[in-house]
Amino acid sequence: MPGPIWYDYALIRVVPRVEREEFVNVGAVLYAPAANYLGIRMAPDWDRVRTIGPDLDLDLVRRYLDALVAISEGHPDAGPIAHLSQSERFHWLTSPKSSIIQVSPVHSGQCHSPEQALDSLVDKLVTLRTGSP
Repeated sequence: MPGPIWYDYALIRVVPRVEREEFVNVGAVLYAPAANYLGIRMAPDWDRVRTIGPDLDLDLVRRYLDALVAISEGHPDAGPIAHLSQSERFHWLTSPKSSIIQVSPVHSGQCHSPEQALDSLVDKLVTLRTGSP
């Protein structure tokens, strides 16, 4: 059995009012270079987002989140950032931002399957499911 795969990840957050610094985790991005893997999963709880941002344009936020997914996948129509290498896209996605879409600090971990690790992170830190994956 092959050894563990190291990965880096960050949580994607919606911050409706930046000055208040309140946020809701809405997704995660995971990069495992040894597995040639860059993945992103979104699972926003729009009711939680509305609680701290009742006036937020949710359609606009959805479009921004969709754009992040397209960039992570290297979609040809997602602009110049999507044409960068996986490593460069991950670093762009996880760079600090001061907008309503922000990311957590980058953390590291080990897994045997990056896809399963990403699903587990989303379950535990975004959807708040605590059962085993």
